This record gives sequence, structure tokens and C-alpha cells, in this order.
Amino acid sequence: MNVVSVQNLTRRYGDVLAVNDLSFTVAAGECVAMLGPNGAGKSTTIEILEGYRHRDGGSVEVLGVDPARATRAWRSRVGIVPQGASDMTDATVRDAISLFAALYPHPRAVDETIDLVGLTAQRDTRLGRLSGGQRRRVDVALGIVGRPELLFLDEPTTGFDPEARHVFWDVIAQLRADGTTIMLTTHYLDEADQLADRVIVVAGGRKVADTTPADLGSRHGNSVRVSWREGETRRDELTTEPTRVVRDLLTRFDGEIPGLEISRMTLEEAYLKLVEEAS
Repeated sequence: MNVVSVQNLTRRYGDVLAVNDLSFTVAAGECVAMLGPNGAGKSTTIEILEGYRHRDGGSVEVLGVDPARATRAWRSRVGIVPQGASDMTDATVRDAISLFAALYPHPRAVDETIDLVGLTAQRDTRLGRLSGGQRRRVDVALGIVGRPELLFLDEPTTGFDPEARHVFWDVIAQLRADGTTIMLTTHYLDEADQLADRVIVVAGGRKVADTTPADLGSRHGNSVRVSWREGETRRDELTTEPTRVVRDLLTRFDGEIPGLEISRMTLEEAYLKLVEEAS
């Protein structure tokens, strides 16, 4: 069963085609990460799925409903963690989460939600006195307190230190174990690799890949990066014939190759190359 179904989605801003004939699905229980550079159309797509932005073409179904005609009952089944931080600066953590919990028919217990996002010690602190990372945890708590069937996460760990990011990953793992379907945007390739069953890469509003993190990383799996130093400059070559490249370099340098390094392409390098090819 598909929780999200998008066919030929388009969205324009004046003369700019921000989302260009985009199609994909998200199955129940999946975690799908949408990757792409700034301006690729990720946030616009997510906002259309959330029902906060209209589309210019194509069809969209989320939990069996067109988000453009969303009802209150539909919204109670969807959790959203937007990019911007909550602005209830005078409310305490507990008050803010309690307020949101009252909007849902079967919310998660407030103290349980606070514990889940690692804010137990700050439960009585006003939001205006929290650090940026702690404010972001409040945003996550507000998104999950309603026990959503589908959770949208837009750059959820921006401002998190490494320890907080790993705590968040544990939260996502628990939500997935409970059957929550998750769709996220992120700039962190290790986050997509850790959390996502699938990654959808967009560039210039178009889908350029829809695959697993492992398959994305191995897209150039037969390629090896040969790197060396030439004077003060470091040079490299991506090749499927590293032995030939090294042999040619040995001839050029008459023996020892300065600063020789040989490595396989990382997931991040494969992603960057894919986006570059799509530009």
C-alpha cells in the first residue's frame, strides 16, 4: 500500500519551474529521504504533500487524500517537523507540547514525548531560553506527539551536535518500529544512509535517482579515485582502470608517485557526481 503517490508533479514560481514532472511513491512503513542541492525543489515538494502549497500540475495522494483538499481528520494523521523553529518563546517545553497534544485524538503522553527527544531536564524551561539544538528537539516533539501515521521531517537535525543527531536517529528507529511512515529531506548523506530505505535525488526540480542508499553509493562502484600530488597541486582521476593510471603515472614520474592515494568513491561523492551530471 502506498502512503504517498505523486505523478507528474509540477510547480512554478514565475518563469522558474521549481518542480518538474516529478513522480514517486512511498510505501507504508518506509523511510524515504529526498536529497538534492539548495533550490532543487525538495522543500516545495514536501510542502505540497503537506497541503501547505498548491501545485500547478500533476496528481498527489497522501494517505488516500489529495492534500489540497485536506480535512482536519486527515491532518490529525500527519506529523510535520518544518525547517523553522517554533516561536512560542514564552511557553515552557511541557506547555508547548501539551498544547499540541490537545489537538490530536490519541496523542502520545507528553512526558513520554519529552523523554523521547531528550529534553527531560528542560521540561520546565521556556522555549526562548533553549539553545538552537534544544529548540529543534522541541520541533521534533511537536511533530510526533500526535502519533502520526506519516511523518514529514524537513532538515530535522539542523543545529544538532553529533551526539544529539545520534539520539534523534534512535527516535526515528523507534518510530519506524511502531509502523510510522517517514519522509525526510536532509543535507547529511550519513543521515540518509543511516535512516532511509530509499533515497530520491532531485536536481533542478527533476528526479535524477530513486534507489537505495547502498545502490546510490555503488552507482559508480567500479570506479576508483587515483589521487597524486603534482608540485603544489593535488590532482585526481576517477577511473575503472586504476592499474593503467598508476602505470602511466609511474612512467611520468620515473618511479615514485608523489602523494599517491587510491580509494573507492564514497556515498557523498557518488551523490555529488550524480547532481553534477544532472546540472
